[in-house]
Amino acid sequence: MNAPSAESPAQGGPVVSGARLHPWGRYVALGDSFTEGVGDPEPRSPGGLRGWADRVAEELSAGHEDFAYANLAVRGRLLHQILDEQVGPALALQPDLITLNAGGNDLIFRRSDPDKLAVRMDAGVQLLAAAGATVVLFAGPDWGATPVLGHTRARVAIFNENLRTIAARHDAVIADLWALRQLTHPRMWDPDRLHFSPLGQHTIAIMVLDTLNVTHTLEAMTPKDLPGRTWREARTDDIVWAREHLFPWVLQRLKQRISDDGRHAKRPDPGPVFGAWMPPGTFVGNDPASTN
Repeated sequence: MNAPSAESPAQGGPVVSGARLHPWGRYVALGDSFTEGVGDPEPRSPGGLRGWADRVAEELSAGHEDFAYANLAVRGRLLHQILDEQVGPALALQPDLITLNAGGNDLIFRRSDPDKLAVRMDAGVQLLAAAGATVVLFAGPDWGATPVLGHTRARVAIFNENLRTIAARHDAVIADLWALRQLTHPRMWDPDRLHFSPLGQHTIAIMVLDTLNVTHTLEAMTPKDLPGRTWREARTDDIVWAREHLFPWVLQRLKQRISDDGRHAKRPDPGPVFGAWMPPGTFVGNDPASTN
């Protein structure tokens, strides 16, 4: 189902002052660490993370008293795990808006065939779309300038094109991280270069809301440039990054082949985005401007 126009009235009665004009009342997010919000710590949020999906839900909830949000994403999950473990529970929650991001761990850490991944993804999207919800899929980001991960660029690009075909087949919506060129700035990324920083998560949330044609209060922010480095300094940074972030992450993914890491969704049940202690419209989390 293509994203309705922001001009259409919201469900559940007349629009109140300050409402974001959209038709959704229950949003469920599926995926891995990207959707869980890794890289965007917030102690007051469930699971200690905020992320782009929470930020989107915060905006969608404004003026919609009965709006509910669940996030079933679990870091490290492969595409088949996301589909097997999250699609059924998501459908049981009867959402009218679903975001699904999957396949990144397969492409990066398993060097999986993007065409074979697409076959599985197509089957999963078909189930979600058949429920009548608006389904949002994510075209992967461009890691071309990142050491080691840059080698996945061709596979990610092929998978992205497959996703566009899947979206067209099932009338889904594409949120295009590849085309979001702001993400090429280093400040948009966590120091591990695998996840997005609070500024990156904020930028992605804006893109998702714009893709859904939803008016919102988020403002684009321009990160400051990093100081210049010599070639030797850049290579030293790459070596440190690989030792402290990439290799431990790869080892963790390999261990998951033989054991369950015991991780669970941070928001398994749909509910209000803000608790009683935090009224709608109040800022939650790290201010992206502080990362400039």
